[in-house]
Amino acid sequence: MAATPQERKKYIAKGRDQVEEGLPGWFGTFADMMTLLFAFFVLLAAISTIDPVKLQEMADGMGKSVGKKEKLENQSMSLADVKEAAEKMVEEMEADPETGEKPVEVTTGPKGVTIGISSDISFSSGSANLKSEIVDVLDKIVPTIERSYFMVAVEGHTDTDVLPQSIQSKYPSNWELSGARAASVVRQLINMEVDPTRLQAVGFAQYVPRDRPTDRIIDDELIAEFNATREMKARNRRVEITFLASGSVSKISKLEEETPSKL
Repeated sequence: MAATPQERKKYIAKGRDQVEEGLPGWFGTFADMMTLLFAFFVLLAAISTIDPVKLQEMADGMGKSVGKKEKLENQSMSLADVKEAAEKMVEEMEADPETGEKPVEVTTGPKGVTIGISSDISFSSGSANLKSEIVDVLDKIVPTIERSYFMVAVEGHTDTDVLPQSIQSKYPSNWELSGARAASVVRQLINMEVDPTRLQAVGFAQYVPRDRPTDRIIDDELIAEFNATREMKARNRRVEITFLASGSVSKISKLEEETPSKL
């Protein structure tokens, strides 16, 4: 037998009296905890250094898992593609018979993909003239430059040794030598028909050691620590070719716009 309207009103009123108004007591604590967690992860993301290459690799991996379409033949290379091509190039190179290490090393970071080339196959001591070995390496890198759209920074690095007196008239310090070596590589790439508007030449002298930790500020103590042995100095003498991530290029362009020109 169906309930009458009066009985339904009675049941509704009874149920209303049995239920407390508002959210349950535990909900306030839960909401506070979630807010704190959200603030923690926002802070963590703000102070962290994002590697765009690893981010791209993760995105590519997720794309394949959900059936991402294959790339077109004429599509530009991503940073993940650049890294893959560089690593393949290094795999095909022969290692040094004495040290067992290869003269070229591929790393990634916030700036992009970096190809580090040992100075032993790049230049003679105190010279900015290219050896034939580095020309062969550049010849293998050029197709990757042409197939990508990234700006390419060529960086020269040295160890802490003071230059011999005999060459100080030409290179007063490691600043001039590192810059000249970077410029020599850029000139060679231009001779190989790389668009010069995509290239940058930068000299860092001894102030960016190769194996420096990312959680320490570069100072005189750190520089001395990472030039303490002959092996460390050998690793610091290098040329690095970096395919710059878009964020790095934007920061450089912004800095150039904000810096007034001097006549």
